[in-house]
Amino acid sequence: MAERVYLAANNPDLGGGEQMLVRTAEAIVARGRPVTVVAPDVPSDVLDAATTIGADVVAIRADGRRDYLQRLRAWDRAERTGVLWCHGLVPALATSGHARRIVHLHQLPRSRSQWAALAVARRGSGRVLTPSAYLSSQVRRSEVFANWTGAVDIANRPERRGRVGFLGRLSTDKGTDLVAHALASSVTHADLELVVAGDDRWVLDEQRVPVTEALESLGDRVRRLGRVVPDEFFAQVDLAVFPSRVAESFGLVVAEAMAAGVPFVVSDAGALPEVAGPDHPWVARSGDVDDLARVIAEALATPADDVRAATDRARRRWESMYSPEAGRQRVARLLDELGVT
Repeated sequence: MAERVYLAANNPDLGGGEQMLVRTAEAIVARGRPVTVVAPDVPSDVLDAATTIGADVVAIRADGRRDYLQRLRAWDRAERTGVLWCHGLVPALATSGHARRIVHLHQLPRSRSQWAALAVARRGSGRVLTPSAYLSSQVRRSEVFANWTGAVDIANRPERRGRVGFLGRLSTDKGTDLVAHALASSVTHADLELVVAGDDRWVLDEQRVPVTEALESLGDRVRRLGRVVPDEFFAQVDLAVFPSRVAESFGLVVAEAMAAGVPFVVSDAGALPEVAGPDHPWVARSGDVDDLARVIAEALATPADDVRAATDRARRRWESMYSPEAGRQRVARLLDELGVT
């Protein structure tokens, strides 16, 4: 019988790391291997998504993070029989020292205590994975295991309508306010509409309020879509803008734009230029409104043939590196290297 692969979640809700856990589980299910996803029981977002793709689940009853750590460690010691793929610092720390583990970080530790926790969490692990070369450069003895998207169709968009778009969490970290300020900062952008997709759930007031004020300053030039699937967003914009202030560990929305064939602007924060590729033409300085306005104007003024060349190149990069097929191949290769039989 094939060895079972267990995937342990950092959180019960579907954040970026948890989405990658579910996609990893789906890739293993597609290989015909037995898969179990382990996560806290409330909310049940991760467990529900895992069930949908055909994985078995273990719901850890937990009252808060500390309780989850303790109960996950006890479960792992008593019940796990196969390899454990820890998606995040929490399950890796909970199972520190246990055999047959993969530690998969989806973001850098944010404090000295988290760095200390990582030193403990990686003990006994077979591999330490990160989603980008940028992140691996910060974490010693780690290797790149790039994220990948779900299926994204090439966007069927009409001729240019002057719509710039932002997709993601509505926060100053993600630079939502920078897009609004950039469109308001120059007369050359006066006729542009800003299409915003995403929400501000779990965003602190100190990051939410500046975004709200910046969007309100554009008046009726802002169109809010709320939470929508990427295909719906990309079908409505002529240029996507992802101007993060913080050093991103990967940049899944960038990969989704590449898949959709939509031109996009990124900041030079963390792994965003790495995901876009060395030949990507539209990169702005992180946190610099004037430079962002300049790059947006440059992208919108680029001749259609040059835009098509850039988006075709990006789509090919997505197919080879960030598509579901590329992800399935990475998962299969890693399990083969680890001798998961």
